[in-house]
Amino acid sequence: MNPNGVFRELARNRTLLLMFLPVAALLLLFNYLPLAGLVIAFKNFDFDKGIFGSDWMHPLLNNFDYLLSSDVAFRAIRNTISLNSLFIVAGIVFEVGFALMLNELRNKYFKRVTQSLTFLPFFISWIVVGVFTYNLLNYENGAINRFLEWLGFPGLDFYSAAGLWPMILTIAIRWKVTGYGTIIYLAALTGIDNAYYEAAAIDGASRWQQIRYISLPMLRPTVLILTLLAVGRIMNADFGMFYAMVGDAFQLFPTTDVIDTLVYRSLRKSGDIGMASAAGFFQSLVAFVLVIVSNYIARRVDKDSAIF
Repeated sequence: MNPNGVFRELARNRTLLLMFLPVAALLLLFNYLPLAGLVIAFKNFDFDKGIFGSDWMHPLLNNFDYLLSSDVAFRAIRNTISLNSLFIVAGIVFEVGFALMLNELRNKYFKRVTQSLTFLPFFISWIVVGVFTYNLLNYENGAINRFLEWLGFPGLDFYSAAGLWPMILTIAIRWKVTGYGTIIYLAALTGIDNAYYEAAAIDGASRWQQIRYISLPMLRPTVLILTLLAVGRIMNADFGMFYAMVGDAFQLFPTTDVIDTLVYRSLRKSGDIGMASAAGFFQSLVAFVLVIVSNYIARRVDKDSAIF
């Protein structure tokens, strides 16, 4: 590469580069410099000695033993992957379906009001959602059990029925974030050239056929990219959601205990920073592998829809 050409290009785009400098500084400070702290995962961390002064573990991977050998940790890993996979699939179905529904509405005022109302729950704290859920589901005074008793059915102890909670958590997260997640799909739909629909209508295609053969294929690249990004976070559960909804209800741990809540409880009891750092390192490593594999599959399906 010609050095003069590089400097010429920098000079030509100097305004854009100056605008990017604050972003680059934030990335460096909060995303790259903290990577040096990964060494904690391989050290017997001592607050007095600091990160780099603490002694190395012997054996080096000792901090990973609890995460990779404990039955409780294996359960947390399994729950993290299975629940996040469920959330991803449900998210695609609900968000794409809701975007298609909004796109079909012809009354602009009703469309805007509906979109605004479904977007509002995104701004509600998970703490509030957890309190709301408890008032619905608790055995003694919950609204659902009161309704069941009014109908003559026995009450149901939701906080002892671990098998119901994957569905309950999925319903909660869909209620909260579907409106927000719909925005990107709706933007992609509004960007489709209307000539496709006009030509299909002239050929006698129904609205369902237009959705099936025009809208959904046009949405596929967006769905693939957002799914790849979601797969990159599949090992990182939303701690705020799980702790607000489940808390320390150990009866629900068989289906709701995830890596983040397990590490939080272990750190609260033992104060083992090394183990917590090892868990974070493990999550990032697995997520990296999943993104590479998922991107390879996406490239095989649709080359233009892959991230890289």
